Parts: sequence; C-alpha cells; structure tokens
Amino acid sequence: MRWVEVAARRIAQHASRGRSGLEWPRFGSRETALRWGEPFGPTTWSRALAGRVGRPTGKARSKDGGSGGQGSKPATRGPIVALSPDQITEPKHELAQLLWKFGLPCGMDERENAFPIFYADSKIDMSLDDMKELMRTHCVACIKCTMNNTIVTMTDYKGAVKTQCSAGSVGFAGPKRGQPGRRAAACSRAAHARVGIPDVPCTSQYRALRAFASESKPHAQQQARPSQQAGTAGAPSVLGLNVASPQQQPPKAKRDPFPVLSGGKLDPSESFMTGTNAAVLEQMYDRYMEDPSKLHASWVAFFNNIEADVKPGQAVALSRQSRNQLSKIPASMTEGRDLFQVSEDTIKLMAMMRAYRHRGHLVADLDPLQLNDSIDVDDVLVPYISRKELEPSYYGFTEADLDREFVVSGEIPGPAVRKLRDVYNLLRESYCGKVGVEYRHMVSKEEKVWISSFVENPNKSKFSVAEKKIILEDLARAELFEKFLSFKHSTAKRFGLEGGESVIPGLLALVEHGAALGVENVIMGMPHRGRLNVLGHVVRKPLEQIFHEFTPHEDPDADQYLGSGDVKYHLGTSQEASLRNGRRVHFSLLANPSHLEAVDPVVMGKTRAKQFFTDDFDRRKTVAVTLHGDASFAGQGVVAEVLELSDLRDYTVGGTIHIVVNNQIGFTTDPRYARSSPYPTDVAKTVGIPIFHVNGDSAEDVVRVCMLAMEYRQRFGKDVVIDVFCYRRHGHNELDQPMFTQPLMYKRIKEHPTVLNVYAKQLISEGAVTEAEYKEMHDTIMAEFNKRFIAAKDWKPHMKDWLASQWKGIQSPHIFCSPRKTGVKEEHLREIGLKTCRLPTGFRAHPLIKKIFAERRTSIELGESIDWATAEAMAFGTLLAEGTHVRLSGQDCERGTFSQRHAVLHDQDKPSNYIPLNNLTPKQAKFRVCNSNLSEMAVLGFETGYSLESPNVLVLWEAQFGDFANGAQVIIDTFIAAGEKKWRRQSGIVLLLPHGYEGQGPEHSSARLERYLQMCDDDPDVVPDLDSESTKQIQECNWQVCNPSTPANYFHLLRRQIHRGFRKPLVVMTPKSLLRHPQCKSSLSDFEEGTSFIRVQPDVTPGLKAPHEIRRLVLCSGKVFFDLFRERTKRDVEDVALVRIEQISPFPYDLVAKEIRKYPNADLVWCQEESKNMGAWSYVLPRLETTLRHFDLNPSRRIRYAGRSPSAAPATGNALTHAEETTALLNASLH
Repeated sequence: MRWVEVAARRIAQHASRGRSGLEWPRFGSRETALRWGEPFGPTTWSRALAGRVGRPTGKARSKDGGSGGQGSKPATRGPIVALSPDQITEPKHELAQLLWKFGLPCGMDERENAFPIFYADSKIDMSLDDMKELMRTHCVACIKCTMNNTIVTMTDYKGAVKTQCSAGSVGFAGPKRGQPGRRAAACSRAAHARVGIPDVPCTSQYRALRAFASESKPHAQQQARPSQQAGTAGAPSVLGLNVASPQQQPPKAKRDPFPVLSGGKLDPSESFMTGTNAAVLEQMYDRYMEDPSKLHASWVAFFNNIEADVKPGQAVALSRQSRNQLSKIPASMTEGRDLFQVSEDTIKLMAMMRAYRHRGHLVADLDPLQLNDSIDVDDVLVPYISRKELEPSYYGFTEADLDREFVVSGEIPGPAVRKLRDVYNLLRESYCGKVGVEYRHMVSKEEKVWISSFVENPNKSKFSVAEKKIILEDLARAELFEKFLSFKHSTAKRFGLEGGESVIPGLLALVEHGAALGVENVIMGMPHRGRLNVLGHVVRKPLEQIFHEFTPHEDPDADQYLGSGDVKYHLGTSQEASLRNGRRVHFSLLANPSHLEAVDPVVMGKTRAKQFFTDDFDRRKTVAVTLHGDASFAGQGVVAEVLELSDLRDYTVGGTIHIVVNNQIGFTTDPRYARSSPYPTDVAKTVGIPIFHVNGDSAEDVVRVCMLAMEYRQRFGKDVVIDVFCYRRHGHNELDQPMFTQPLMYKRIKEHPTVLNVYAKQLISEGAVTEAEYKEMHDTIMAEFNKRFIAAKDWKPHMKDWLASQWKGIQSPHIFCSPRKTGVKEEHLREIGLKTCRLPTGFRAHPLIKKIFAERRTSIELGESIDWATAEAMAFGTLLAEGTHVRLSGQDCERGTFSQRHAVLHDQDKPSNYIPLNNLTPKQAKFRVCNSNLSEMAVLGFETGYSLESPNVLVLWEAQFGDFANGAQVIIDTFIAAGEKKWRRQSGIVLLLPHGYEGQGPEHSSARLERYLQMCDDDPDVVPDLDSESTKQIQECNWQVCNPSTPANYFHLLRRQIHRGFRKPLVVMTPKSLLRHPQCKSSLSDFEEGTSFIRVQPDVTPGLKAPHEIRRLVLCSGKVFFDLFRERTKRDVEDVALVRIEQISPFPYDLVAKEIRKYPNADLVWCQEESKNMGAWSYVLPRLETTLRHFDLNPSRRIRYAGRSPSAAPATGNALTHAEETTALLNASLH
C-alpha cells in the first residue's frame, strides 16, 4: 500500500539523517507507540482503532475512559514482544516489514487480533505535507488522537462514530458494524486533570482541519499544544503530531499553534466541523489552497481566519467585504436558520454532489433493452450502490428543502446560489441520464475538473437542426448498409453492426472533430463486428470493392502476390478522405486476425512510427483509435498490457481512443459469466483514465461523447474509453441462432425498434425533419447502394493499394530484386566502430564498462577478435550513418540480458546517461533502444506495427530468453509469420531469440527453433530456381530463420534486412555463451566491402584430410559447432568435416549440395543440441533428402541423427545429466 511505504520511507529518512542517533526503547517497555490499522481493502473501510496504549507509568485507567488515577482499574494490554522479519507475515504487518527492511525495530501486542505497534523516537516525524498526501490517497478524513496523547491513529470518516463523553470531549468508536453504542477513547474532565491535560474537547476533524490550514508554515518538529503541556511536554513527534512521553518534564507552556476551543465545550459556531462533514471540509480546503476564487466568500473568509490563527469560535467571523458579499444572498437561504445551520446543510449538499460524481453512473440509463427493468432497484443494491443514496432524503433534506437556495459557487457551473431542486435535477441529468461518467478515480485534479465542467454544463453540445440531420443521415447509411447486404447476400457471414449503428456517426464525429483539432492521420484497429460498415462509411473504402468481395472471383493479383488472402471482415485498407468540414484525413485500418484484441498493440506501434516519421513530437497529428467487444476487452490479457504501455516513454502514442461496442454478450456468454467487474471497461481504471458509458440508442449522446473523448485526448495526451451500451440484433453471425442460449434477451430485441427508427421518430417529433424528408433520404441512400453494387462487377484492385506511400520502390514477391553486398569500406567501418565505444569527456562510466569499451576499441584498431556485441553495434552504426532509423526493444535490452550490449551508459556520479549510437555523425538517423515493461505479446505487437509503417527502419525485438517469446505466440503466428500472405503487407521486423543449451534448465535453453521452422512455407519436396544468392527464394517465402555462429555473419544478416528491394521478417537464434566465447570472434576483413552474409559456412580448418578421405560430414547449426570443434580438436580427429548451416529457412539447397558433393565418400550426420522432436531435425531431414535426390548425390545415402532423445521438456535441469547428454551427442557425431 502506498501510505505504508510513505510512512516507512519517511521514518527511514529521519533515521538516516543522524540527528544524534536513534535511541529506540527496549522491547517490552511501555513506551509511547504509534499504532496503525489494517491496510484499506477494495470494498471495505479500514476499521477504526479503539483503545489506548497503556501509560508507561503503570497508572490505571479510569472507568470513564480517562488515564489512570487512584481507584482506577489497571490498564489491560498484553506485553509487547520483539518481532523478527520472518514472523511478520500478515498483510496488516506490511509496514512492519518495510521498517525492518530499513533497519528499524518494531514490536507487536500479543493480544489476539491486536494491531502491530511501532516504536517512535522524538527525532522521528512526518511533515504535514506527507500526512496530507497519506490521508488523501486513502480517503482518510481525520487524525484520531486520544486525550492522553499516547497514540496517534488514522481512520476513515465513514467508519468513525462520534461519541460525546460527560466532560464534553469527543471520542471516536469503530465502524457501524452492529456496535453503534461502543465507545472508545471517551474521556472526562477529571481524567484530563489527573494527567495534567487542560479541559478541552478533542474534535479530530477540527484538529485535522487546523493541521491542514497550517501546512504553509514551516514543518519542523511541531510545538506541543497547550492540551499536551502539563505532563506531556517534550513528547516524541510522530507524523508531524506530538505524542506524549510522560517521563519527561513539561517545559513552560507556549502558545498553541493550532488553537483549540476554550471553556471545555465545542463552540456552536464551529459545530459543522464534526462528524462526516470532515471529508467535505478537506475538499473545500483543497479548493481554497488551489484557487480561493472558486469558493464563495464565506468559505474564503473562514479559511483566511484559520490561516490567521484567530481565536476559537471566531473562525467563521467574516470580514466586512465578505459580509457585504453574503448580504447579496437571498433571504430565503437563511430564513429561519442561522448561518451555521446553512453551512452544515451546504456540506450535506456537497456530499450528495460527491455521490453523484462518484457513483451516479451506476444508475444511469445505459441499457437500450432495459434488461433489468423488472427489478425494484429502489429496494436492492445496484452493484455497489443503492439508488436511495442519490436522493436528497438520504442526506436529511425534506420536500420543503427542495426550494431552498444554497451557495454552490465553484462547485457546479452556473449561478453562485441555486435551489436544491435545480442542483438535484442538474446532477441527475448530468450523471444518471443516457451517459454515465467514471472519472473520480483519476489522479489529475485538472483533468477531473475539466471533465466535470463539461458534464455538468447544462448547455453542453446542443446540436443544430443541420447537425441533427447529419447524424440521422450517418445513422441511416449505417443501418441501411447492413440491410442491403442482408438482402443481397442472405447466406453470407458479415458480422454486422445491427444494434450498435450509432457507433458510425460517433466515429465520424470523432474524426471530424479531431481534424478541427489538428489530427491528420487516424490509425484504427477493430474486430470483425461492424468492420465492413466502418470500412465503407468511416475509412471510405470503395463500396464497390466491399460488394465485390462478397462474390466469388479470381484474384487479379495472383501473379504478383502468392498468398492465402483473408475473409472480407478481416481485411484492412489505407485511404485518404475528404471530410465535411473540408479537411483531409488519412485513414489506416489495420487488418486483423480472429484473435480478439491482438491488433491493439499493432495499432499503437504503427501510430508511434507514423508520429516519428512525420515529426509529430507532441503526438497531436496522428491518433490511434481501437474498437473492442465487451467480452474481449474484459477477458483478453493483452488489453491490460496495452494499457500499461500507454504512458511509457518509449511506447506512448499520446493517447488511444478506445471504443467498446458493448452488445452485452460474448458469443453465447452472458456478462455475469464473462467478467467479475460491473463493467467490461473496469480494467482501464488501473491507468487512471476517464471512462464514458453511453446508451447506444441515444445517437446524439454517442456523438457528443466521441467528440468529448477526442478533445480530452488532444488536450491531455492520454487514453480515453467510450463504452457504447448496445445489443446484437442477430447471433454471433447472421447464420447463428441466439434463441438457443438467450431466448428472453432476443425476444426483447425482436420487439425493440432499431436505432435509426428511434432517432428518426425523435427528430420528426421535434420538427427537425419531416416524414417526407426522411423517406427521401432513405430512398436516396438505397439507390446509391444499388448503383455501387452494379459497379462492383467491374471493380479491379491495384498494387498501389498495397504498397503505397513510404513503401514506394519496395517490390512484390514476383518482381526479382538483385542481391546486394552488405560489407562496408574499411575506413568508414573503423570510424563508426570506434565511435560506438567512445566515452565523452567528464562522463564517469562504471569501471567494468570502461574495460569492456577499451577491449572493443583495441579489437577494432587491430582488426581482430571482434566479438558479437561489437559487430552488432557496428551494424547498427553503419545503418544509422546511412540514414536508416534503428529501433531495438525488449526487456533489459539496453544493457542486454547477458550484460553484453551496454547501449545506454549511466554516469556513476550523477543522473545522466549517454548513448554512443546517437553520437556518431551529425546527419545520422535516430537510434532508439527501449527497455520494455514485462510484456511479450503487447511489446512484440507494438514493434510489429512499428515495422509496418515504413521500410526505412530496422525494428528489432529481443526476448529476454528465447522461449519467453511463446508469450507472444499470437502476434508471431498471425501477424509476422502469415501477415504478408494474408494481407499483402510487408514487414522487416527482426526477432532476436537467445538460444543454446548450457545446462540452465528447461525454460532458459531453447528458443523453440522448431516452431518457427514449422511455420515456414517453402516446399520440402521442391528445389526452387536458385541464383547465386537465392534472393528470389527469400522473396517468395514468408520469413527467414537463421542461426548465425560468427559476429561477422550476424553483422551482415542485420544489414541485409535493409539492403534489399523487399522486406521480410527475420527470426534469429542469438547466442548466450558465445557472446564471450574466445573462438566466436571475427576479423575486420570479414565486415569489409565486398563481403556479405554466408548462408552455409564450409569447414576451412587447416590440417584436415583431403575431401575424398573425409569419412563423415557433420551438418549442424549454431552453438553446437563450437562443442564439436573443441571435441574434434581434443581427440585429434582429422577425417570429420563440420559444416554450419547459418540460414536454415529458406533452405540453402544449392550450397548444401555443394558441400555434400565436396565429400563424396563421407556419410552424413545431422547434429543438434535439441531433443529429436525439437530443433531443426524435422525440418532439415526431408530437405536434405530432396537435395540428394535433386542433385543426384547418391539419394540412397542414409542421414543419421546425433542429438538428444525426444523429450517433453526442452532441456534437463540437472547439470550432470546435461553433461552426459552433451557427451553422448558428441560421441555420436564424431565416431
């Protein structure tokens, strides 16, 4: 809990300042203590603490609750015993755990259910700033102080019950849990006198208010109050308040910096500060501190007087100016009442306003079907609230009070003085109408005030007749489009939007309003539901093309793009559209798979890339909009992952607008079985963004909320959620029968008018349109659809629809692209290489970093022993110098999982860092290295989207360990492996997957190489036409899977991604132990001009026998080569050749055949580290057999396997077993 950490860290700070050291009391002694309640739960208030810690003097406690005296019973409490950290296990002991972590001792009362007790020293305190923050964060309204000041506790105002003792002092009991009469800390005048405490009341809200009012004063250790002077002076100060230490002698009394009431009784003029009013008082005081002009003059005068430390009872005395202002209040406001009764009623009114703002949405009219209208909600609890809590009678107001006037200046828009009836009606209209607003959970006060000022504005967004006609036309197009498709293709699935058509005018208004606010690009993602409608009427995909896709046809691009294609309700498009307001907006609606919500992070990534390439640094020109289903938004974990990306430096897009098409069902599952929260959007509360719920049958409210969402996004740069309550008029698709599972719901839907009928009837009744005008609009739209339908027969696509804008010059697979060399001139290579490991003057890097960089510089200068990380840095650096943007993302990738990269250096003396790759040349491109959050699916989806925007960027995602990529399998399967073949969109994304068996167990060994090879689409029985570089072969495959074994080959592999005329995903098995392997090094000559990636590494080891004398050819890939090489050298084996296949897919038939032909008398062995059912064996075996057959290389030859036995787990966790398995596969390979 945050408040626990605040307290612990604050105490630790004081403990570390060396204020004469800490002299902690001995465990078991009854010293002054600080007691805390249990942490606040999500649905219950923290229980109020009762009782007081016994005084160390051993005096008894009086019957009336005061401190002990003669004849009093002894205090009853258990001994306090020391606790060790391992004993502190309960959740309520979280603070104790933190204190132990900071080396501070704590103890615990041994009584059953007792709360932990933490000892305090006089030199430990917490400033009132920290106290206030602590109380704000956890809805705490008061500080509870017992009269003997031996305990300071915190409680919430809901749980406290005010009790009055005979002396006129006030104490507090626990929450109303069946014990309304229980009293705690009740005190008496006699009890006070016995311990030397003046006879004063202890109104905790009053003390808290005075404490808050004094926070502008210095917060050094507070002076003791008069109520604490006698017998309590010199008390330890805890949390900014004084706690008695009776063993110390009281000093001379001083003036109380927080004046208390005199005479022992509460002044009537300040009675309104008691009870549950404390929370409202704090809220009013916050407004006063922020801007006094927001409050009525009476409140300003009251707080001014408190700040001026006036005498008790005079805080409400107003200045002459304030009295003049108050004189303007109508007499009806104070007639028959004094000002203080009016103030108390005003506080009650504010409590009602607070209830509406926090929970009014729970009873808003959101469901078009009114599925719960048969329940008497006045007598039952709607989730978390009773409707009665929103009625004036709940707060003590009567029918006669409705016409009373109240001061509401600064609380709601409009006049400073308003009738209760007007305020009540405004609140119901604002928060319980067709729109429900959730925003009080947000952190930013500015944002909350901005939203409330709009929601509570009675004149908000009044539409003109012309605007209403536009909404009607948009709604008519949306509904008639679905009906037209249903008529023309009654047996086709289209996943129509029927029941939620108001989303279309909402989206159109959102885009047009955004364009007026500076939006130029809209990147969209959505599921299948309503996709065709959005494509046709929002994104402006030609209707001819949509109608054409419903009819069987030959693909005119089949000769250009060999692929599977996809169903029409998965396809995307990019369109430039002219809006009604004359502005132009570029739309990109991304294609998506059936895996719901998987497209969300892809949209974010593409948006971020668009912002980068258009210099949209304030992120206001390009906006991400995603549509969701209610069941998927609540159920799919990637939604939470995406939300957590929303405000991260390297992933934010300046706010995504989420629109949930809430048809109140998930396929056949009811909401009560689909989520555990009241709304499907509750997951969005975790990041503190506003959520607008709106009735989908109220088209104007949908439009109004969409415009508000866009304005919020443009103003604050944050996500926003719109939850459109609607319904699904058909089943999951048009051929599905929903009556099987939801008969009552669909009976209601069958009887319910369509959204268009509802709105048309409304406008006709208003006189905005006539029935004749509506009929004419209907007929015109249907005629247009018929015209487009006829034209669809002749529609033909164009390749520019697929590879346009920044992708001009990138070729489709059927157009051959000549291979290019990826080497770099030696001078340039050396220059860039040295700059990648240069430290700036005055920058104090870690000593080990200095050593690593010095070694890198030496290797570059000598041109030998260049390791993996240096080769990678040179690949990035040379691309950056050529103008190619490079983005590397993943968990811990700045340093590298294995501490190999060090792309970002941190100064050891000051909070600054240095990125060498951003300091190469003046005109270089931007290098972005991003430590991601602990997410695979969302982050890889984000990077995939980033790679789709432009071909002039090298995008890399690095898994912390290779097998962690399985958390992103949906993105890999549907977007990366198959995206181009389904949707004709190229991507050059690179996956870096650490792979290698070093005895680290099942989860840190294998990157699951076999999975990526299984998804390769090259035919194992057909050898393609090959040129010297097999470029055409790569163009026609879906991706490349490589396992490079040298730094130089890795260098060329990365550069090859950019230096070609097409883009193709690349999966790289990257090393772990090879990062520092003494033999895994390259010479600078291997990087120089004229060199390129080597798909197959031949055996060039000196000392081997002649090729015709080689008895065995071992084919392998990756790290296992170095194990084989070491063992072959150790055993002096000279008749075994080791050949490495660096590019496994697409399979290098030509080069493998060349190596086999070189050793005519050798038997063939495939060696791998992985188990037989994993690794590359299943992929290479049929292709090796095809190679032998196609190139006539003795096809009858048997290819033997050398590797681990089949296994369910990728690797063993036993080091001995690992060593034995390695020895076995080496023996099988060499003997």
